[in-house]
Amino acid sequence: MKFISWNVNGLRAVVKKGFEDTFNQLDADFFCLQETKMQEGQLDLAFPGYESYWNYADKKGYSGTAIYTKHHPLSVSYGIGIDEHDHEGRVITLEMPDFYLVCVYTPNSQNAEEKGGLPRRLDYRMQWETDFQAYLHHLDATKPVIVCGDMNVAHEEIDIKNPSSNHKNAGFTDAEREKMSALLGNGFTDTFRCLYPDTVTYSWWSYRFHAREKNAGWRIDYFLISDRLKDKLADAKILTDIMGSDHCPVELDLK
Repeated sequence: MKFISWNVNGLRAVVKKGFEDTFNQLDADFFCLQETKMQEGQLDLAFPGYESYWNYADKKGYSGTAIYTKHHPLSVSYGIGIDEHDHEGRVITLEMPDFYLVCVYTPNSQNAEEKGGLPRRLDYRMQWETDFQAYLHHLDATKPVIVCGDMNVAHEEIDIKNPSSNHKNAGFTDAEREKMSALLGNGFTDTFRCLYPDTVTYSWWSYRFHAREKNAGWRIDYFLISDRLKDKLADAKILTDIMGSDHCPVELDLK
C-alpha cells in the first residue's frame, strides 16, 4: 500500500506546474496534501477512482489540508476537537479498517522579529504539540496510526543543512526538536530515519539564495507510524526530483 504526502504551497499554483501528471504517475493509495491555500469551490480537481476530503482554513488563501484516497474510509474527522486549533484547516483523519491516517500541517512557530530572539509563535506551537500528540495517542489506543505531513521541525542535525546557524530559528529550536523526540520515544517511529539512519536528504528548501540548487535544505516532512506497524514497513522515500513546490513529496510503502 502506497502513501504520498506533499506540502504543495498552494494547490492552485502547483496544478499549473504539472501536478495532475505527478499525481497520476505516483498512483498512490492515499495522497495527502498540506498548505492547499484555498477555499471550497475554488478548484475542481477530481481523479478517477479517488474520493477526496478537504479541510479549509477560515482565513482565505492560508494553510489547509486534503486527502485523496482509493479506499473508502469508515469515518472522517476534521481537526483535533479543540477550538483553539481547529480554525486553520490543519488536520484530517481517515479511519480505515486497520489504521487511522492523519494528515497534518503543523503550525510554523515563526521566526523572531529581532535577531537571536525566540520564534514569535513558539508558545502556541508548544501547546499545539501537547494537544496534537495527545490526539494521536488517543487514536493509537484504538488502532495503529499513520501520521504524515509538514511537521515543521528538523528533528536532528542530520535533517538540516546548516544546524549551527539555524539553532534558534523556527523549526529547529530545542523546544520543537524535544517535542518530536518525545513523540518518537512514546510509541511512534520516523519511517525514513528508521530505514535510512545516516542518509542526508531534505524535503524543503527556501526559495531564497538558490537553496534547492545548492541542496541547502531541511527534512521537515514525515511519515510517522505507530511502533506496532514497523513490521509492515517496506520503504520510505523522499522524492527530491519532483518539482512544483518548495517542498517535495515524501512516500511510505507498507506491506
